[in-house]
Amino acid sequence: MQVTFYKYQGTGNDFIIVDNRSSQIDKNDTKRIAELCDRRFGIGADGFILLENDKNTDFRMVYFNSDGNESTMCGNGGRSIVAFAKDIGLIESEAEFLAIDGLHKAEINDGSVKLQMQDVDSIEAHKNHLFLDTGSPHHVEMVSNLSEFEVKTNGAKIRYNEPYGKAGSNVNFVEQIADDTFAVRTYERGVEDETLSCGTGVTAVALAMHKSEKSMANNITLQTQGGELSVKFRKNDNGYEDIWLIGPAKFVFKGEIVW
Repeated sequence: MQVTFYKYQGTGNDFIIVDNRSSQIDKNDTKRIAELCDRRFGIGADGFILLENDKNTDFRMVYFNSDGNESTMCGNGGRSIVAFAKDIGLIESEAEFLAIDGLHKAEINDGSVKLQMQDVDSIEAHKNHLFLDTGSPHHVEMVSNLSEFEVKTNGAKIRYNEPYGKAGSNVNFVEQIADDTFAVRTYERGVEDETLSCGTGVTAVALAMHKSEKSMANNITLQTQGGELSVKFRKNDNGYEDIWLIGPAKFVFKGEIVW
């Protein structure tokens, strides 16, 4: 079966996207998905995304890590699929779609995608790190000299460490640049390596930095290896709401694969 795929990237976080509204893709074929994401023997990507029909919204997003397994929410993937939906004429400048963590709204303008994330009611503060779920679980830890930090080695150690267990956690290492600006490098579970950017990760970092009073701003700039993102939010009595992840999402190329 010939299938058209589209490659998109959001600040270097790259994805294979397929329009699966006709349900031609076998979502249980984890081996094939992993093969396509392989950077030497496949197309190469941090994740694989299906755009599917949803009767109540513009579309449904189904996200797989590069290991082939369906996973939790991906913020940059969410922004990329919105750009894809616009490019194929499914939406214009606004979207509402369903993902594994629930309903998301989005706006797109001149290649910049603004994605509404889920409210966050709980942030765990520990001695040397914070932990929260922004659609995916994230460990947030401040370090010095981030540019020279061994992200893959240290991230892998934390990823399966207690209390994260078998499910594991994404791991973000952070260095403060200014009151409202932080540099971030992320080790992603399912990729099992550092990625150039992580949308749910920078969202977690922005909220964690506000929670720990490293910043008093409610519009925080995050510098990743793949580019710059921003996160806007509002503090409430229980946690954080009206959270928006903002940044570029761009088409790279398209092609044909045999499934």
